[in-house]
Amino acid sequence: MIYREAGQFKTTYASDQQLFPILQDRVFVIGFLVFAFGVMPFIGTEYLFRAILVPFLILSLAALGLNILVGYCGQVSLGTGGFMAIGAYAAYNLAVRVPDLNLIVIFLLAGACSTVVGALFGIPSLRIKGFYLAVATLAAQFFIDWMFARIKWFTHDSPSGNVSAPPLQVFGFPIESPEAKYLFVLAFVCVFALVARNLARGAIGRAWMATRDMDVAAEVIGIRPMAAKLSAFAVSSFFVGVAGALWAFVYLGSWEPLAFDVNRSFQLLFMIIIGGLGSILGSFLGAAFIVVLPLVLNQVPGWLGVHMSTATVSHVEAMVFGALIVFFLIVEPRGLARLWAIGKEKLRLWPFPH
Repeated sequence: MIYREAGQFKTTYASDQQLFPILQDRVFVIGFLVFAFGVMPFIGTEYLFRAILVPFLILSLAALGLNILVGYCGQVSLGTGGFMAIGAYAAYNLAVRVPDLNLIVIFLLAGACSTVVGALFGIPSLRIKGFYLAVATLAAQFFIDWMFARIKWFTHDSPSGNVSAPPLQVFGFPIESPEAKYLFVLAFVCVFALVARNLARGAIGRAWMATRDMDVAAEVIGIRPMAAKLSAFAVSSFFVGVAGALWAFVYLGSWEPLAFDVNRSFQLLFMIIIGGLGSILGSFLGAAFIVVLPLVLNQVPGWLGVHMSTATVSHVEAMVFGALIVFFLIVEPRGLARLWAIGKEKLRLWPFPH
């Protein structure tokens, strides 16, 4: 057996083939978390927290849930916005009707409500797939939008359909400042990202990926595609439901059903396509792309000294944004996560050429 210590090789070929990240990846993640928790709250501005970091983190969590379903299990869904709405309105009703309930428990129960509905609407995936499944989930989106707009019980008999979240506090500590909201959401996202990583690398994740690649072959080797698909819908809906509750309570504060319409579903789908299907990192990269790029495009005319009306800037932003998405998908259809992996490979091999 040949042993090598140089470069990025480990002590044996077998250890090189393990799925666990190398030391540099772990150091990078730990350093990033230390910076996010220990440094960013002291150097970030209110605008950075409210307009960029908090929506980025919540949408990353929602994209992570959708990526479990679409990227890992291969089940196309266009109803993610509806499942976010279920989490938001479930959390609202729990907070209003059971006011003594802990906020973290409220969000987890809201995710559980979204899980039940997601598994229910996931039943058609046992018989249909592809375009037909996408249409079925799109129908679920429209049904959920209609339900929250027409059934007044969900909005606590609000005449306008607009509802407001109660004051946020956890274990007696108020969550009011932008820094507190950022840290609260960041803690949720880190825990759920770790859960998603472990699920994807375990037996459940392998069943999802086998079903995605070829469900008939997966059934031949002992995997039950029906259980894999339903579990993917359930786990995905749980993540998305918690993200919807966070979006409503922490980011919006006051919302109506249009906050979770079909445009939100397409936005999340674009995130995982751009970031990379079947990649946890891709969910975060896609969310960053979708959140930050429109803000940058909105500022470019001012930087160049070009005076444009608000409507014109909005139209130009939409055109440039769409063109960049199409261009990027042509250049690297496997997403930003693949570009990140290629960059790491080049950096690792550069000091040690063959």
